[in-house]
Amino acid sequence: MGDKPHWEGIYRDKAPDSVSWYQEHPGYSLELIQAAGIGKGQPIIDIGGGASRLADLLLDADYKDLTVLDIASTALAHAQRRLGERAQRITWLEADATDFSSGRRYALWHDRAVFHFLTDSADRWRYLDNLRQSLLPKAQVIIATFAPDGPEQCSGLPVVRYDAAKITRLFGEYLVLQETRNEAHRTPSGKVQHFSYFRCSLSAIPLSRDVRNGYSHRAIFRE
Repeated sequence: MGDKPHWEGIYRDKAPDSVSWYQEHPGYSLELIQAAGIGKGQPIIDIGGGASRLADLLLDADYKDLTVLDIASTALAHAQRRLGERAQRITWLEADATDFSSGRRYALWHDRAVFHFLTDSADRWRYLDNLRQSLLPKAQVIIATFAPDGPEQCSGLPVVRYDAAKITRLFGEYLVLQETRNEAHRTPSGKVQHFSYFRCSLSAIPLSRDVRNGYSHRAIFRE
């Protein structure tokens, strides 16, 4: 999703509550996590969670098994300082969403504003392959991206915008779309950015090839 120095620099040079994607209260994410119906003790991973306040609010709601992944250590450090002692109740992973292994499987995968930075199809395949291998059977997936009328760039990088039809075409039978919501997100500077939220369930179809071993998922991921 872009090189690590870029994102380290963003969080080194800007306050977490000044970046365009900042949310004081990530209401749509919370509502969709509740709609997923997973138990409070089941494992959740927040992809690109960095300095997001979602982890704070999930702890407040008594979710007990939380992992936050971000490519930028500076973003994770902001959240850890904010949470204080409560940070010890969260597993923190400094890694790229397209290439990590936590050694665990999760009941829910949440990603607000990482997937749309994957402009290269090979990166999208790696991300989705990693997602699949990181999830428990019958897991839920929540992915939020810029909507078709959202920005074409963010943080100086190009993005890919999605609606329900485009995301369904990409996922094929890999993920099954359950719910879509649209958000008019107001940035700290007062601009409005349109997001699409997709709640999906993991498909039961088997994987026949592994992109990590040099194979392509072209039969599953439809451009």
